Amino acid sequence: MGQPGGNGHRNALDNLDLEAFVTTPRVRTPFDYLVVPQFLKPAAQTAIRAVFPISAHGGVEPAAARDPHDALGRMLAGFHDPQITRLFAEKFDIDLDPAALMITLRSRCRLEDGKIHTDSLSKRVTALVYLEPEWPAIGGRLRFLRGSDSLDDMLTEAPPMKGTLLAFRRSDNSWHGHSPYEGVRRIIMLNWMVSPAAARRELRRHAVSAGIKRLLPIKAKG
Repeated sequence: MGQPGGNGHRNALDNLDLEAFVTTPRVRTPFDYLVVPQFLKPAAQTAIRAVFPISAHGGVEPAAARDPHDALGRMLAGFHDPQITRLFAEKFDIDLDPAALMITLRSRCRLEDGKIHTDSLSKRVTALVYLEPEWPAIGGRLRFLRGSDSLDDMLTEAPPMKGTLLAFRRSDNSWHGHSPYEGVRRIIMLNWMVSPAAARRELRRHAVSAGIKRLLPIKAKG
């Protein structure tokens, strides 16, 4: 993919509304988060959807190295630019290591997904970039929550479409989840982990899990 900060990375960053990211204030209570509509610009959304790999089984898969001429590959390389890590570190007032960035893809939502949780202790900051062109369904809309008891006790909700960015700093009360949905729901997920070793370990776990799922009978539709 080339070296971080190369021309390919810089061109990929043109697909992101970094000004909107910088100027959007983070919400600080009950935990740190922000929502940036159309963080990924419309033309890039369309190009990436056209080549986004769709899993038959759902779940999280590591973002593989891709042809730099592929729209998704260019964007994945762009996210590895140290400038992105620096911007997220400044936004959330936390030290983040570019080498500890883990990027994964999720293409399909399952009915069992979306249960209320806070993310694991190995994650420091999570960012989700949503890729669907429209989202008429009630389910599958991520909600940031005031607590762990109810999806209805929400701070905000965002449909998974049109390049929207949801990002938050992991804490013991960074509750989030969504109501059930089954079908295609394309997401690029960025996680800054506690260390590069933790990122490598988690990526290996996702790779093994995804490989096992490919051997299972296909149940998901849509």
